[in-house]
Amino acid sequence: MRWNLRAAAARRGIASAAELRRRLASAGLVVSVGKMSGLWAHTPLTVRLEDLEVLCTVLSCEPSDLLIPEPPPARTPASAPGPAPDPASTTAAFSAAATLTTPAPATGRATAPVPAVPVAGRAVRRVIVRSVPPA
Repeated sequence: MRWNLRAAAARRGIASAAELRRRLASAGLVVSVGKMSGLWAHTPLTVRLEDLEVLCTVLSCEPSDLLIPEPPPARTPASAPGPAPDPASTTAAFSAAATLTTPAPATGRATAPVPAVPVAGRAVRRVIVRSVPPA
């Protein structure tokens, strides 16, 4: 979606965010300076329907004049989803090098290595905390 507030305001003779803010306030929608600046300069992530209704009333327009659909950006080959990795091959690939050895505790005994656990095609190390009995 493309946010088209400035063009819609320009069609009504509104040249600045401050002027639009004054008109919105007279219509019953009090907008902070920061929020108005964001609406004027950037595409908002969300717009409350009540706010959109007042904007359309003040600008004498329809929501489709403010929110213009655009086609999604074309996917590049690097961002295109590929086949899911095989969990068996992922486990085999990480099995030799994917162990985590913790430093020796104060008792002088080394703890056991922790194997990597495949999760959704990635090797994730599972950390197990065990208490070591005193010598």
